[in-house]
Amino acid sequence: MKFLITLAILAMSLYANAQKTDTVFLKKLMESKLELFNTVLNHPDKNQIQILYTQVNRDAKNKPNFTSYSYNLNPQHYFYPASTVKLAAVIFALEKVNRLKSSGLSSKSVMITDSAFIGQTKVKIDTSSKNGLPSIEHYIKKILLTSDNDAFNRLFEFIGRTEVNEKLKKNGLNNSRILNRLAIGDAGETAKHTNPIKFFNANKLVYAQAAQYDPKDYDLVLTNTLMGKGYLDSTDKLVNKPFSLANKNAFAINDQQKLMQKLIFPEAFPISERYNLTPEDYKLIYTYMSKLPTESDYPKYNPKDFWPTYAKMLYYGRDKNVEPDKNIRIFNKYGDSYGYIIDNSYFIDFKNGIEYFLTAVIQSNEDGVFNDNKYEYETVCYPFMKNLGRTIYEYEMQRTKKHKPDLSKFKMDYKN
Repeated sequence: MKFLITLAILAMSLYANAQKTDTVFLKKLMESKLELFNTVLNHPDKNQIQILYTQVNRDAKNKPNFTSYSYNLNPQHYFYPASTVKLAAVIFALEKVNRLKSSGLSSKSVMITDSAFIGQTKVKIDTSSKNGLPSIEHYIKKILLTSDNDAFNRLFEFIGRTEVNEKLKKNGLNNSRILNRLAIGDAGETAKHTNPIKFFNANKLVYAQAAQYDPKDYDLVLTNTLMGKGYLDSTDKLVNKPFSLANKNAFAINDQQKLMQKLIFPEAFPISERYNLTPEDYKLIYTYMSKLPTESDYPKYNPKDFWPTYAKMLYYGRDKNVEPDKNIRIFNKYGDSYGYIIDNSYFIDFKNGIEYFLTAVIQSNEDGVFNDNKYEYETVCYPFMKNLGRTIYEYEMQRTKKHKPDLSKFKMDYKN
């Protein structure tokens, strides 16, 4: 009996260890390229680096299996997620459209946003769309192509703050919250109010949503919400005390990658855990998440402002003159603010049969002052992201796989 008990405990221990994410591999991989990573490896806490890399291995039926490796991963250690929260909004907005489709609402319906509280703004036209009118679908394109802030704010208002945070918890994203709009100083009471909205098919009203109010605060147990030694206030006056991000959006690295994995491989999850998205929804997201700004006609972008690899930091960094590899597509959502660079990606090389997930964050703020627009993006953050992405890619190039993946599902038509 004692032997059986010992055996059972050993089996449980082995199972528990099998479920843990490897925390050694990435460190050793970066240490093998000290010419690229020595500076940040010497003080990873200073740069607040977190990395989650997940290998994808297919079985004989092309079913994916995941093996994850992490570096400094800590869901409670706060970093500002910036625009990475927008991918959740894209998914949840389409889910809400599908829930309301019996009314005639679709992602193509004309979306007219009104105002009902201080600070709110109206939207009746969108000159970047083909018909000159706003819609859920067009906002999604703008978010995924160039991370448009106003487009996210409109989806946030449509979904509603309550539903956004309920959906995060429903999907097991327990170290995350989305509290406010972006880039308009939205905080406190104004963030709890969202606009009234009406949707039309031609001139027919198909759905009207009243203004909403969300009284909740969505507290999380987080460390590192007080940062630096000072910040510039709204009048550009220096305040000599730490900068507080205690009541900001939060989106942990592991939650970001889980959201992405369920989006890319719904078949790998139980039906009850999958998003309520149609095949057309998946196609829309996959297309515009991997499409380059220069490939888009509506919206149309100036290539000087939005060059081909503008949004693909994990592999290209922010190099403006690099020629994109035609065999590679990166399905991702990046973010940058307060000295943080974050990228959440699923990477494909069609020619070599390579695929993997890579999610990472790094920050650089040498003077310790926030809101002064003095961050070391160009010298620290962008090079790190580029080097990390290429290091993982080079490793994947030589990694042996039992079954070459069929990636045809992800070959999108970028001409439309």
